[in-house]
Amino acid sequence: MCRDSHPRESDPDDREGGFVLVAVLWLLVSLAGLAGALSVYLVSTAQRLSLDDARLRSAALVPAGLELAAYKLLALPKPQRPAAGAFSFRLDHAQVSVAFRSEAARIDLNHASKQMLAALFEGLGARADRAGEYAERIVGWRTPPAETAADAGRDLYRTAGANYMPRTAPFANVEELRLVLNLPPALVDKAMPFVTVFSGRSEIDPLEAAPEVVAALPGMTPDQLKSFLEQRAGLRRDVRSLNAALGPARAAATLEVADAVRVWITIGFDGGRRAATEAVILLGDGDDPYRVLSWRDDVDAPGMLKQAGRAPR
Repeated sequence: MCRDSHPRESDPDDREGGFVLVAVLWLLVSLAGLAGALSVYLVSTAQRLSLDDARLRSAALVPAGLELAAYKLLALPKPQRPAAGAFSFRLDHAQVSVAFRSEAARIDLNHASKQMLAALFEGLGARADRAGEYAERIVGWRTPPAETAADAGRDLYRTAGANYMPRTAPFANVEELRLVLNLPPALVDKAMPFVTVFSGRSEIDPLEAAPEVVAALPGMTPDQLKSFLEQRAGLRRDVRSLNAALGPARAAATLEVADAVRVWITIGFDGGRRAATEAVILLGDGDDPYRVLSWRDDVDAPGMLKQAGRAPR
């Protein structure tokens, strides 16, 4: 049998069918890629919408918590207002927890004595001599310059090469503490939970203040501090009981609640998402029940709850 020595040429129909098959396969691959991209896009969009929905709901729930806190406080005459408290409510598929405390529980950077500021820094780990220097610079920052005296404070900043001068006016916010010359940043971080610019007084409320703040009272000794903290939970809010418990440290203590109140609000949505806000409000007696002095969203909830969690009285 004679074999054809030349290879058999492909049928044109076969070649066209192969091209069509390859094109179909590429089309299927492309469609699969598009489907995958669309799936990722839809999931991402759903997540963004969920986040946006949580933010929108938080934007409504936080003012509700602030208004309820203000209402609870303003419903009583000022001498009868609680210095701290907590409550919760459910709204819009979320559990809202609210805690509040008078700003008198913190040391006011604009009014505290140099002795109290120095004692705070020393209690937070600074050497006694350094703590005194830090306190003196804070007082210098907030003190208007004397017209008849040389401005030693500004000279100190110039000599240090700072590109700014001390305010020589009250602190506008606690973050300004970071600008005070040569205050260690780590020490400032430690001090932040214990200071304010909204109390408006030189005294602190030792029945609500953190132990670090009570320890800063001028005249407070370690033994006196230990004794006071041990009996604090059972003390009544009256001057006689407080003076007896504080001894020599009673001069810088007060039981008067401040008009400024720090409010912590945590929101737990049914879907598991959480949000946390810390605000300071100033209670009023006019048409507006309160005015917002500071506001921080997305704060550290565990740290916030630790601050708010000191047993309300």
